[in-house]
Amino acid sequence: MSNHAEKSGRGSFTGSLGFVMAAAGSAVGLGNIWRFPYLAAKNGGGMFLLVYIVLALTFGFALLTTDVALGRKTRQGPLTAYSVIDKRFRFNGLLAWVVPCIILPYYCVIGGWVLKYLYAFLTADNLNAAADGYFTGFITNNNSIIWMVLFLALTAAVVLGGVEKGIEKYSRVLMPILVVLIIGISIFSLTLRFQDETGVVRTGLQGLKVYLVPNFAGMTAKRLFMVAIDAVGQLFYSISVAMGIMIAYGSYVKKETNLMQSINRIEIFDTLVALLAGLMIIPAVFTFMGTEGMSAGPGLMFVSLPKVFQAMGWIGRPVGILFFVMVSFAAVTSSVSIMEAVISGLMDKWKFNRKKSAVAVVVYAAVMGAIVCLGYNVLYFELKLPNGSTGQILDVMDFLSNNIMMPLVAVVNCVLFGWVAGPDLIIDEVTLNGEKFRRKGLYKVMMRYVAPLFLIALLVQSFGLLGR
Repeated sequence: MSNHAEKSGRGSFTGSLGFVMAAAGSAVGLGNIWRFPYLAAKNGGGMFLLVYIVLALTFGFALLTTDVALGRKTRQGPLTAYSVIDKRFRFNGLLAWVVPCIILPYYCVIGGWVLKYLYAFLTADNLNAAADGYFTGFITNNNSIIWMVLFLALTAAVVLGGVEKGIEKYSRVLMPILVVLIIGISIFSLTLRFQDETGVVRTGLQGLKVYLVPNFAGMTAKRLFMVAIDAVGQLFYSISVAMGIMIAYGSYVKKETNLMQSINRIEIFDTLVALLAGLMIIPAVFTFMGTEGMSAGPGLMFVSLPKVFQAMGWIGRPVGILFFVMVSFAAVTSSVSIMEAVISGLMDKWKFNRKKSAVAVVVYAAVMGAIVCLGYNVLYFELKLPNGSTGQILDVMDFLSNNIMMPLVAVVNCVLFGWVAGPDLIIDEVTLNGEKFRRKGLYKVMMRYVAPLFLIALLVQSFGLLGR
């Protein structure tokens, strides 16, 4: 069975490093770069970081191990992997496969926004990019479709190269560059200093304090629980679990690869990059805009940060270029993994070859991506979502995939691998080559008891029933 992936034409990673780089590339994406800093600022800085790290090493570890081991054991992508274990759970494979199908089009739309801002900084249009109304004017213009298609084409070019010559090859190049850029911008953020019109001086080091020092003011047991729920929600973005990606990538891992070592490296790498994303953004935004600059979602990257770069003076443009180059790399490596999760389903279920699968997925993503773009003008509507927020097409797709389907997939995983098939099925795959599973007891407790409670709470919160 060890060469099944190679013989079937699905391909495989050459070794542990290629797998780790590709998996890390999947995790380090737009959700990490704009969502993690916002949640950290909203939830008391260091308090959120502490809770997040604990959960990453327990809850996140359990879900990541399950997805990767399931993929390698079955040699199948998300759509068909579950039916190999238990045919009664094939519905969860469909759910896990539909998640990246929903995410891919709107992710390419947002990736197109990133390319547009990179182009603006490269062509010295960065002052306009920082102006009020620039972002709204761009996304309500049909030209955004062109940028979406361009980003989709970049993603497809990597995926068409296959696992080894496409995904692994580009991940090995892009990820080290990405890390160097994140570290460089993080260090630069700490050196910033700004005096506003009232004479108040703010520095990057003060922003670092806001980010790292826990704020216990008003902290109650309920508030701590809500911080934990936010951290759990972020973990889905940070480690790419419950969306089929790690199952697909796990299916390309050779049987002789030390799976536990690879999982530990992914876990550490992803957590460090998430922390660095906050270190890169929070001190800079705090220095020039104070705590009120930490808005959620696209507002942080496409409204707040261009204003921060403008306030930096002459150095703002080169820093902005480096930032949007870095974000472009992060967005492409993530969208590659999302597209690959969809393509693996077509190859495994309907036996399409890679080229035919990629063409089908690109056409689908282009059509749906265009509809998402038009959702800001000719197809615009406002819908009240169950969590109380208001949104249009992109927001509805994001809510459905991230707030409902991903926690649901993870809950069913806990039922299947905590109780029905049992945790030993995953543990046996992880220890296949005699590797030690030092967190075996923790894994069993998380999958059977703790993770389901958190996930159900996350689902309940999605419907606005927990309050804040």
